[in-house]
Amino acid sequence: MQHPNPWATGYSHPTAWDREYPPMTVPAMLAGAVARGPQAAMIDFMGRTYGYAEVLDGARRVAAGLHKMGIERGDRIGLFLPNVPHYVAAYYGALMLGAVVVNFSPLYSVEELAHQVEDSGTRVLFTLSATALLPTAVKVLAASGLERLVVGSIAGALPRGKSLLYRLLKRKEVAARPDDARITTFSALIANDGRFPEPVIDAVRDVALIQYTGGTTGSPKGAMLTHQNLTANARQIIDVDPEAGAPDRIVGALPLFHIFANACVLNRTVANGGTMVLLPRFDAAAVLAAVERTKATSLPGVPTMYQALMDHPKLATTDLSSLRVCISGGAPLAGPVKARFEAATGAVLVEGYGLTESGIAATNPYEGLAKTGTIGQPLPATTMRLVDREDATRDAPAGEPGEIVIHGPQVMAGYWQRPELDATTFADGGLRTGDVGVIDEDGYVRIVDRLKDMISVGGFKVFPSRVETVLYRHDAVRDAIVIGVPDAYQGERPKAFVTLVEGAAVTGDELMAWLNPLVGKHERCVAVEVRDALPRTLVGKLSRKELVAEELAKAG
Repeated sequence: MQHPNPWATGYSHPTAWDREYPPMTVPAMLAGAVARGPQAAMIDFMGRTYGYAEVLDGARRVAAGLHKMGIERGDRIGLFLPNVPHYVAAYYGALMLGAVVVNFSPLYSVEELAHQVEDSGTRVLFTLSATALLPTAVKVLAASGLERLVVGSIAGALPRGKSLLYRLLKRKEVAARPDDARITTFSALIANDGRFPEPVIDAVRDVALIQYTGGTTGSPKGAMLTHQNLTANARQIIDVDPEAGAPDRIVGALPLFHIFANACVLNRTVANGGTMVLLPRFDAAAVLAAVERTKATSLPGVPTMYQALMDHPKLATTDLSSLRVCISGGAPLAGPVKARFEAATGAVLVEGYGLTESGIAATNPYEGLAKTGTIGQPLPATTMRLVDREDATRDAPAGEPGEIVIHGPQVMAGYWQRPELDATTFADGGLRTGDVGVIDEDGYVRIVDRLKDMISVGGFKVFPSRVETVLYRHDAVRDAIVIGVPDAYQGERPKAFVTLVEGAAVTGDELMAWLNPLVGKHERCVAVEVRDALPRTLVGKLSRKELVAEELAKAG
């Protein structure tokens, strides 16, 4: 029988593990931050700062404008936006009105956006007058149940000098706004006094955010996150920081439409009264410049972001000494990347873990023992237990890996309009993650594989990460993905895809000849394919689904 919380006696985070988080709405969280520091900078966007009271006023005007459009409590408001001030005002404004925010990636195609708009029942969509966004949004307006578009301008959010340059030099990146009564400008929406009937919001029951999964298989599902899910998670993230409350400037290079940034950049920063240094997209040179210019204290990111920063030629001449602690998520953090980043910056880089359905659930401690290769210990008020991989109603056998199940105030209420999934998504009230892990005697959790990535070879289970781990031991391998490919006799066989480090010269056949003697008989690959690049998700995680689709197409 596994101990229910092996970390309890050796908890390394500065706040007690059994802390409770009283219900709180997202608007109440923002109001608290405004009350504590109305003139403090909440947003830094390309050098233009927006104070807390200023952002609150803008959010209230968004709420009033939406109310005038007929938007009511529970209606869905979509954000088809990069990291710009419009996003923050629209996010908090919609939530003040009791509406539900739906995040959409700016990289979506017309088909992807239209599908999720229809699935969520989104009534109003916020976007920008950018050629990469507005034409797509206009097509979705014509082809779906979407009722209104609200269109902002990047130039209007920039400092005056940069705004003029943008208008002069970036005209080709600005799309003409169609003459359509259903399309209004952001400035017209907020041209009001900010007054609206304020609803009573139930923090525990009312959904604040529908966050679509970036799942590797099947159609995306909308995770319903309540106000309490979001505010509890923001407070949990603050509570693992020994210096919470100190000057706090977070570089927002992660996309705000993703749950990682929603938790660690947007809500956590506001709950702590800090400043978000927003960048419309990740660019290594821009990130380095932003850290130096603002004396940023933290840079949440994914491992590929830290690798790109370490590889950039301007790294050696950039002052990054203000960085204090950075949290890495989305993919395993390699030890060499962690070591290089910490040596170059003097900051601490810790690995954490979360899901669309749970926000952030675990992290290595900012101070004290950080175990490389683990996701650390659960956040306060969070329990992680291991269940049997075949039967989630039973605990995993002692000493064996099991599926990780999360209990905590940040765990979602369920999937939007998919109640039939609850039976397989939750186990004894906890969220089944689909991740297979082990928990050591100190309560540190190590992810060893994904249930849905498992390859069945003649009845034997092969976990891709076991083979990938061996591939990473080869000096020439930079990135590796192992998938199952159809096999007439065995059902499936493993196949590996790799990229090579710069200057390496090795063939796929040579790598396969090196690899196969080092793994089990059923784990041996039928091929190792060398590529220039491997597919990644929007936040930089290596992605299997594109390769699986390719191989299935080849098989016929």
